[in-house]
Amino acid sequence: MRLKDKTALITGSAQGIGKAIAKLFLSEGAKLFLCDLDAGLLETTAKELDPSGGRVAVSAGNVVKKEDAEAAVEKAVKTFGRVDILINNAGITKDNLLMRMSDEEWDAVLNVNLKGAFNFARACARPMMKQRWGRIINIASVVGQFGNAGQANYAASKGGLIAMTKAIAKELATRNVLCNAVAPGFIRTRMTENLPEEIKKFYLTAIPMGRFGEAEEIAKVCLFLASDDISYVTGQVIGVNGGFYM
Repeated sequence: MRLKDKTALITGSAQGIGKAIAKLFLSEGAKLFLCDLDAGLLETTAKELDPSGGRVAVSAGNVVKKEDAEAAVEKAVKTFGRVDILINNAGITKDNLLMRMSDEEWDAVLNVNLKGAFNFARACARPMMKQRWGRIINIASVVGQFGNAGQANYAASKGGLIAMTKAIAKELATRNVLCNAVAPGFIRTRMTENLPEEIKKFYLTAIPMGRFGEAEEIAKVCLFLASDDISYVTGQVIGVNGGFYM
């Protein structure tokens, strides 16, 4: 088991990519501390993953609020004794053309996708530095690498997350706290399922592998980045996009 005796805190983990990461990490021996805004769905996911209890704990809250992030990390340490791995997965979209995008749409996406990741990285840094072992994995996006019309807010948030990943990596490397990012392409989730069919067809023709990815394929890359196997890897962005962006 690659994550035996490790504790992973995963934001946005009640469904989708976050849930897939949680499921794989649990199978590899990790204890999980799951965070999500949807308290009901979070409890359902926790019971589904760990019916007998003892290996999964939860905290419902808003990643945008500093106090919620700090309380979650404090509870995780109190519950399991440590936090070894942070997966910053919580994210939203509010797409619109530049001239039509409202301040609220811009602020909401930047707050959740970028400020939320900052809040949790900051809160986890101290216990990770103290134990001189940590893995911070930020779930970015291919959109943060190449941009996309109608997604100025999302592209800015994910591009900023990539830049923040590199800054954190440089700051924490001497304490053996490694920070990397995963940049998914088009993954089959609730968000992509809601795309109009003509948009789906357009992107499928642009992906050399000819299909959308699966959440489990993102989880496997996160497992690698969370393990001891990356002892000399930090500040990197790994694209998981079927060749869509190289």
